[in-house]
Amino acid sequence: MREPEILWAERFLQHLANERRLAALTCENYRRDLAQVIAFCRERAITQWADLDSHQVRAYVAWRHRRGMSGRTLQRELSALRAFCNFLLREAVLKHNPALGICAPKSNRKLPATLDVDQVGRLLQAPDHDSDLTRRDLAMWELLYSSGLRLAELVSLNLGDVDLPDALVRVTGKGAKTRVVPVGAQARRAMAEWLKVRGTLAAPDQAALFVGRQGRRLGARAVQQRLHAWGLRQGIDVRVHPHLMRHSFASHLLESSGDLRAVQELLGHSDISTTQIYTHLDFQHLAQIYDKAHPRARKRKSPAGD
Repeated sequence: MREPEILWAERFLQHLANERRLAALTCENYRRDLAQVIAFCRERAITQWADLDSHQVRAYVAWRHRRGMSGRTLQRELSALRAFCNFLLREAVLKHNPALGICAPKSNRKLPATLDVDQVGRLLQAPDHDSDLTRRDLAMWELLYSSGLRLAELVSLNLGDVDLPDALVRVTGKGAKTRVVPVGAQARRAMAEWLKVRGTLAAPDQAALFVGRQGRRLGARAVQQRLHAWGLRQGIDVRVHPHLMRHSFASHLLESSGDLRAVQELLGHSDISTTQIYTHLDFQHLAQIYDKAHPRARKRKSPAGD
């Protein structure tokens, strides 16, 4: 792949960040996926995007599949490639989109992992030692679980986005779409404790709600590392990460309310089919209760001779 062709990938990423205003993490995912396509093109001596036809795209899918990529990963990579080719169409670099109509191999849909209510309660217990950073961390974990935020949404919050008296937070999600979601009572208390000490860490002109030791906006990677370490200290026996908190929020809310549309709105899903994965989680819970409680579902030993 020639350098001018690689520059088109950079222009596409700038388009995503500046025109479509996608989150930095989303843009980084696009960059990673396109890097795989570029590596494939180099291996096949494809020097320009116009030479990438549908046969080559199918070969790319097979190439990645042989390297152990799941169907879900390949679906994401194909989606990134289709979006990139649409951009090249707009810029008159391509005359058609070679990735249209190409499907990834199907794989079993894996249900997202969740914490149960007791695990969440243990995770969100205040630690024995109190510091400015532990107050900040607890406020972040409470907010992740209380409002079902994505990691990118959490780290992009500014002071003005939070209205504690009205128990609301304004969130900028995917595609720069804004939604307003409620904040639970325990999350409000944790946030109030953090705001009491935030000024000791934050630079005077810093608008970010959550800041690090240097007074600057806290980064996504730092949040992931802090939450993982927090989960270990609290004795949680699974790897705790921000999206696990979001999955747990959605599953618990749907289990309690049964209102799929409300959960869709709170999560900021544009398509309800994305939210419907949580109905399967809820059904698993109901099936477990049924197996334990229903007289006709209990396994009994048959009398001898039956």
